[in-house]
Amino acid sequence: QVQLVESGGGLVQAGGSLRLSCAASGRILSIGSMGWYRQAPGKKRELVAAISSADSTNYADSVKGRFTISKDNAKNTVYLQMNSLKLEDTAVYYCSVDLVASGIGGFPTSLTSWGQGTQVTVSS
Repeated sequence: QVQLVESGGGLVQAGGSLRLSCAASGRILSIGSMGWYRQAPGKKRELVAAISSADSTNYADSVKGRFTISKDNAKNTVYLQMNSLKLEDTAVYYCSVDLVASGIGGFPTSLTSWGQGTQVTVSS
């Protein structure tokens, strides 16, 4: 019905940069908020950054000033530019999109779709 495909993770040295992308596809009628979460080993999944349909953004305190979330509405894609990466940014990053899709019988269905996750590893 709806798929989120993430890309851009990898291994980077501390102080380096990475850019994550998440493209939504499928029977999408509209998209609301889009966000990035992360989960480090042994820790709970946490919100990293989010952007609303009106382009307002919010960030976790730990990434403010280093990460930037943006989106391309025409491509149904959300990005996370990560600069000045730190060891503690190592985690699996997941994108999340609130959307309305065409469901069974063509009826609009509201749902939150998740990406498969992409590993970000920051080394010293």
